[in-house]
Amino acid sequence: MNTTQQIIEKSNRYIAGGVVSLNRKTDLPIVFVKAQGSRLKDAEGKEYLDYHAAFAPHLLGHNHPKINAAVAHAMDECWSLVGSGTTPWEARLAELLCDSVPNLDLVQIFNSGSEATANAIRLARAFTGKDHVVMPIGGYNGWHDEVGRAVMPINVGSRVSAGEYPFIPISAGIPESTKRRLHIVNFNDLESVEAMFKKYPVACLITEPVLQNIGVVPPAPGYLEGLRALCDVHGVVLIFDEVKTGFRCALSGYQSICGVKPDLSVFGKAVANGWPLALIGGKREIMELFAETDLRKRVLVAGTYNGHPASVAAAIATLEILRTEGFYQDLESRSARLHRGLTDIFGNRAVISRNGSAFCAYFMNHIPCDWHDVLENHDFDFDKRYRLALIKCGIYHFPLPCKQGSVSAAHTDSDIDRTLELTREVMATL
Repeated sequence: MNTTQQIIEKSNRYIAGGVVSLNRKTDLPIVFVKAQGSRLKDAEGKEYLDYHAAFAPHLLGHNHPKINAAVAHAMDECWSLVGSGTTPWEARLAELLCDSVPNLDLVQIFNSGSEATANAIRLARAFTGKDHVVMPIGGYNGWHDEVGRAVMPINVGSRVSAGEYPFIPISAGIPESTKRRLHIVNFNDLESVEAMFKKYPVACLITEPVLQNIGVVPPAPGYLEGLRALCDVHGVVLIFDEVKTGFRCALSGYQSICGVKPDLSVFGKAVANGWPLALIGGKREIMELFAETDLRKRVLVAGTYNGHPASVAAAIATLEILRTEGFYQDLESRSARLHRGLTDIFGNRAVISRNGSAFCAYFMNHIPCDWHDVLENHDFDFDKRYRLALIKCGIYHFPLPCKQGSVSAAHTDSDIDRTLELTREVMATL
């Protein structure tokens, strides 16, 4: 096998940027070559307990045997990408999804969360006849132009309420005309949301119900209910981006925990335990625009690989496991065990924010309410040193401050105890 340095050099020679998704790029010279359950192994043979989970899809752990067996069975049975009409397996997946998440009247299947959010925004515009989009700082809803604001901008400026922030793009190449119809407000700021709704012809508000791309920032009491009420008053489509929260915190998504019914929901990541699959679901009257007979109102949904049989087989198998009695209770038990242990270790040096199996340590004295709060109070330098020290000891968190940690069903009590033991040792040295 090639060494770490040889692999990195080859990637830099042939891949633009050296890695096929630049948000994966780190300044650590580690190349992972194998993953099983709760563990990763690098090219030098070192093993790590994994709390990154590839940005969170591996809810069941890496290479879960039942998921692998389901995909192998689909291949053995000659399921194929037929590309004509429907298939029994996509019908079964759609049935499971709508049964698992009661707020989904109809669904459509895609390959990535970015595809799904792009189509959700297009649906909202077709349904409302309006063009503008409102979204919070600190959220990530994909890479496409219509949501392409910076996730963790350090130059955001002083707090604004009620009002909006300048659009700071996540990428070059976003047209100025697009930026003018995208409006950025703070999470947990209903006053600014209402101001945007009154000022612009807003088609939709898209948000993670819990911000889980800057750690775990929860909604304030009444915030999501307030969004629902404002959207109803102003004729705005409320879109919950549950790509990260969906299935990781509850079978029916975070919407079942908060009790707020969005008009459209987007799910991905954990739904197929790491296989490429995402979906939109929601109100029948909006979703039916995908099949509207009036071509002037129809929203195109297309994709050669939509509903690919391997990913669909993985998603069906994943949902069947998630629907098993006691699954979420066991996952919560392990997550709570880690939470209690970390809280004891950190004392007054940090707080742990947790949403089910997703967690983040903030080196500040309270759980943040928005990105401004994180910028003003979190010790970014200490966070980075903490993550690097853990990685050196064999506990893998993504080495970027404020990135979510994820507990999987593959983590055992002994894994959690080992993590706490090493964390205690690390904290004593920092």
